[in-house]
Amino acid sequence: MKIKTRAGSVVFENVTKTYGLGAVTAIDNVSFTINPGELVTLLGPSGCGKTTTLRMIAGLEHATKGKILIGGKDVTQLPATDRDVSMVFQSYALFPHMTVLENVAYGLTVTGVAKAEAHEKAEEGLDLVGLAGYGRRLPSELSGGQQQRVAVARALVLEPEVLLLDEPLSNLDAKLRRQVRTEIRELQQKLGLTAVYVTHDQEEALAVSDHIIVMNRAVIAQQGTPRELYEQPASGFIADFIGDANLVGAELVEVEGDMAHIEIGGLRQTLPHRGLGIGPVNVAVRPDAIELSAVNGESGQSSLKGHITHAAYLGNQMQYSVTSDIGDLFVIDPHIDAPIATGDEVRIGFSGRGLAVVPTDE
Repeated sequence: MKIKTRAGSVVFENVTKTYGLGAVTAIDNVSFTINPGELVTLLGPSGCGKTTTLRMIAGLEHATKGKILIGGKDVTQLPATDRDVSMVFQSYALFPHMTVLENVAYGLTVTGVAKAEAHEKAEEGLDLVGLAGYGRRLPSELSGGQQQRVAVARALVLEPEVLLLDEPLSNLDAKLRRQVRTEIRELQQKLGLTAVYVTHDQEEALAVSDHIIVMNRAVIAQQGTPRELYEQPASGFIADFIGDANLVGAELVEVEGDMAHIEIGGLRQTLPHRGLGIGPVNVAVRPDAIELSAVNGESGQSSLKGHITHAAYLGNQMQYSVTSDIGDLFVIDPHIDAPIATGDEVRIGFSGRGLAVVPTDE
């Protein structure tokens, strides 16, 4: 017996979810498509609507307007029990009095699968997540990472069209989060699963996703691949939310084809104009795209200067807070051997990558 995978698509068509007779809008006219076999992350700040969206896929919430399809089937009004999805909860939701094997087999046994067959499939599930031989233990005898894997195995043995993961790593420490997210991603790719993953952790989303849907204030702010969102943010919000950014005022002074000449303080940069015209713009500047050098005598005649207000050593990098004519800047510098001291004057430049023009009106 082998666990079968049946990757299904997920489609939202103009879905709205309101509460309190329309007084509160949790999701506002949201549309997207998740293709079979993709891992798509719903990312955004608290209260943006990402968890409500996941719960509507699961059937734990129902759309006020619009249509939801899973595997091409309209499930908008179907209850959770009639949807071919499995969910991994933030709290793991394991039964403490049951063994690990019984926990994994539970969903099968309550649907009428014979105990022997359910346990055989549960053993396969545990083997898939690297927990072969752990079936007789209780959840309390496992580490947090192992309990998370049990929750994943319990979801997988149900052979869902779509696997849903709600903040699955939030209860783990930083090092274990990195390990378990890698395991989840490798398993998803190995089995060809369709997975929808909710998190507020930008690094986690960048690390595991084929596609990211960033939500803010009940709507989709931008969606795309991790690289597209990081390198081509559609707004200052996206630039700052995905990987940190310094948002500085600038002037677009000339357009040549797809490129534009941008004045940032006294420095000129050539960047894709991304459809923006001549006039004021914002430039999102990644912290590692800023180059600092100490001012020494006349070598400090740069057109853009600043002062270090805070310096922190983080082992593999220095982090600086800098005041300048273009505002307060957060800088990440890999040069740790000769750090710049707090209070020093610096020259400010920009590397060739990590800058993007974004609109000023948001």
